[in-house]
Amino acid sequence: MFGVVTRFEGASHLTVLCADGKIRLARIPGKMKRRSWIIVGDLVVVKPWSVEDAKADIAFRYTKTQKSYLARKKILPQGME
Repeated sequence: MFGVVTRFEGASHLTVLCADGKIRLARIPGKMKRRSWIIVGDLVVVKPWSVEDAKADIAFRYTKTQKSYLARKKILPQGME
């Protein structure tokens, strides 16, 4: 599921506005912390938890070029461009 980072919470946690309209508390897994930097406004792929719907894990971060490509192909939901 697509999401846009809206705020940092600290300790590798972020607030993400997801494509379904929910705001979730997402965490950055350890292997992503070392490989890519996530900033406010980035487009990310979010995997919601099956136990708690209000929490999620970040699976992937798109670059600006990748985000514009997805917008041109009309893959992104409205409001995520």
